[in-house]
Amino acid sequence: MSSDLWPPPQPVSLTVRDRDVRLPVRRLFFVGRNYHAHAREMGVTIDKATTQPFYFTKSALHLVPSGTTQPYPPQTRDYHHEVELVVVIGTEGFAISSSEAAALIYGYAVGLDMTRRDVQARLRERGHPWCLGKDVEGAAVCGAVTPMPGVVVSRGEIGLAVNGQVRQRADVVDMIWSVPELIADLSRYYHLQPGDVIFTGTPEGVGPVSPGDRIHGWVEGVGDVSLAIGTAADGGRG
Repeated sequence: MSSDLWPPPQPVSLTVRDRDVRLPVRRLFFVGRNYHAHAREMGVTIDKATTQPFYFTKSALHLVPSGTTQPYPPQTRDYHHEVELVVVIGTEGFAISSSEAAALIYGYAVGLDMTRRDVQARLRERGHPWCLGKDVEGAAVCGAVTPMPGVVVSRGEIGLAVNGQVRQRADVVDMIWSVPELIADLSRYYHLQPGDVIFTGTPEGVGPVSPGDRIHGWVEGVGDVSLAIGTAADGGRG
């Protein structure tokens, strides 16, 4: 019988609010530019009538729980916060309609999509994938999952503060593509499975953080998320 050359990665999971269980995480999907005001601050305009949602992914190994301290990452001088409503899939589905999407929902959480913005911008200008700007160690942060089977969250304040100063504040109702629309669209490309996690996009007000900063994000009726930024991972900044 063969054995592993080295220990395999530890399973990735999230806490579940008010339940003594862990929720195994399978994949992390992120929706880009899902609020008009944020799209504008990124220099683009979204016409929903002629545009489809677009996505990027991060390794589940880069997911960290709320309340931790993560080092300021290497190779950036412009590390940004992005607060997001997070949807957790609890039932498999493929090529479903928006009207069927609610049945796949297990619950919701609040997440942070941390971004090396300067790296992302450089890659975007060259027409390259965003991986080095987005798929950063410790850059997917998620709070406890609130079980809400079959519930579609369609409104509620979403916001973020850094060191107590509010930087992002909007309403989930402002999303360009709703939760059911996103689930249905993703299911055209992937066989969605329990443990798939969808970060649904961030509102306007994204901005830089520095070592020593403390981030707090929230979504009304869902929960919150927090993160402390530690010293630079490489001993410097960029």
